Amino acid sequence: MDEPTTGLDARSVAIVIRAVKNIVDTGRTINSICTIHQPSIDIFEAFDELILLKNGGCMIYCGPLGRSSSRIIEYFESIPGVPKIKDNYNPATWMLEVSSASMEAELGVDFAQIYSTSTLYE
Repeated sequence: MDEPTTGLDARSVAIVIRAVKNIVDTGRTINSICTIHQPSIDIFEAFDELILLKNGGCMIYCGPLGRSSSRIIEYFESIPGVPKIKDNYNPATWMLEVSSASMEAELGVDFAQIYSTSTLYE
């Protein structure tokens, strides 16, 4: 699904994502990649797994989101210098902020290199 929510209002986006999630909840497997830009917390957490690429197409995270985005938060917060997520902050927004090129430069890290040597990558 390539940007299935483009042009939709927030209510319509929720309906589309809920319909896809309802199919998954029946036990069917949906093997698709869905590109979503600036998702709300509810939409973001409707997904089970995430592939996050930085500019240039290098993978910096591939794995489960976890309940309340706990797995991706745990992963990025384990990187020295990455700021902790604030209470009630959208994890999708936070993840994009902490994995940005400017954050890489500020921390002197390469998130793609960190991911490629992580246990998650294994």
